[in-house]
Amino acid sequence: MNKTNVMRLLDAAKLPYEAREYAYDENDLSGLHAAEGIGEPPEQIFKTLVARGEKQGYLVFCIPVCCELDLKKAAKAAKDKKVELIHVKELLPLTGYIRGGCSPIGMKKHFPTYIDETAILYDEIGVSAGQRGAQVLLNPESLCDYVGAEFCDLTV
Repeated sequence: MNKTNVMRLLDAAKLPYEAREYAYDENDLSGLHAAEGIGEPPEQIFKTLVARGEKQGYLVFCIPVCCELDLKKAAKAAKDKKVELIHVKELLPLTGYIRGGCSPIGMKKHFPTYIDETAILYDEIGVSAGQRGAQVLLNPESLCDYVGAEFCDLTV
């Protein structure tokens, strides 16, 4: 597996992680497919969603792939009135990542980031390694500290 920018950033920060590859399907970019592909429970693999808050601007939310983002809880976590997901065509210019390969690590800019509180139940969680077909497994507290995130209740 080629090192992704996410892996290089984690190496530079001396954060331990495990890289895993899986065969992705252009027609199924769901996180459930990623979890299955690397043989991990869907509760431990987190998808990265980007939203726009009415007051706060762009926001990043990491939630288990088996769950849905609760926009009311997301707004509350971000101390905003209303939050809505951005359109997929905004993702690459804004973050540097494509759909199915968006990671909370190494976006073009730092955005306020929120990780679903269920992450702390596990020794490690998976997030995208920055490209389709690659995940990094790492300690949720390490991830939270590294990206300057907060743990909160985010799912339906």
